[in-house]
Amino acid sequence: MKIRSPAKINLFLHVTGKRPDGYHNLFSLMCPVRLYDDIYLDVDTEKTEIKCSGTPVPENETNLAYRAAELYLKTLGKKEKFILKIHKRIPVGAGLGGGSSNAASVLLALNRHYNRPVSQSELMSMGLSLGADVPFFLFQKPALASGIGQNLEDYRGLSPYHILLINPGVTVSTAAVYQKLNLRLTNCKKNFTYDLLKKSGFDPGRHLCNDLESVTTAEHPEIVTAKKKLVEHGAKGALMSGSGPTVFGLFSDPRKAEKAKQALGGNKGWQLYLSEMIVKNTNYFANNALPMV
Repeated sequence: MKIRSPAKINLFLHVTGKRPDGYHNLFSLMCPVRLYDDIYLDVDTEKTEIKCSGTPVPENETNLAYRAAELYLKTLGKKEKFILKIHKRIPVGAGLGGGSSNAASVLLALNRHYNRPVSQSELMSMGLSLGADVPFFLFQKPALASGIGQNLEDYRGLSPYHILLINPGVTVSTAAVYQKLNLRLTNCKKNFTYDLLKKSGFDPGRHLCNDLESVTTAEHPEIVTAKKKLVEHGAKGALMSGSGPTVFGLFSDPRKAEKAKQALGGNKGWQLYLSEMIVKNTNYFANNALPMV
């Protein structure tokens, strides 16, 4: 099986409170984007192993995709061994959900391989046990997310913006960002309401907001610089995704996005990626390859 595993961006992220279990509740608008890791998965092999190329990630049982495969097979009571190969393009620790996407893609691929014995709701529960962003990638389309990210509602009010992603070359710990967040200083609620989104659709000029941004930019001010540069080069708006540090700019014209990439490519340490939002209902699976199209 070959699987294409997409990244995501948070177009809005409001942290609504802290839970007794230590997690935080949030309200977020999430969208998959066309930046993919490639995953190759063989089942019923002589031995179990994982190999990774591209951006370095663990090649052991701590890898989230590996854990997803083990969890799925254990749930079905199967003892097959597997070989998992991942070619990483999505930056790691970047706010783009690469590890969660890998895990979700493996769950979906295995469920298809075994003729879907596990229901969507059961897959969601399995995904949530692996990580808060995994259910979104199992959902496979833009969504309004609440709770810790497990409550998802289809959202169809997005335009297919072209995006330029800037990763400033640093890694951020999501857990550390949430630990440093001061809930009294969150300010996104006033920018965004569910009813407003349903009535008027998403507006980059009004709705781009991320409560985690102030925490991450305090340690990595280059995030502020990246946002400013994106807007200066024609983006309709720019925002940090998730806990960062990756920043995205939204462009209506792909030529402007390309020119911005060329203009900003000389910044030392920055990794730039041209992509676009996936706004239509999608399916990972097409023939034997499993892309989002």
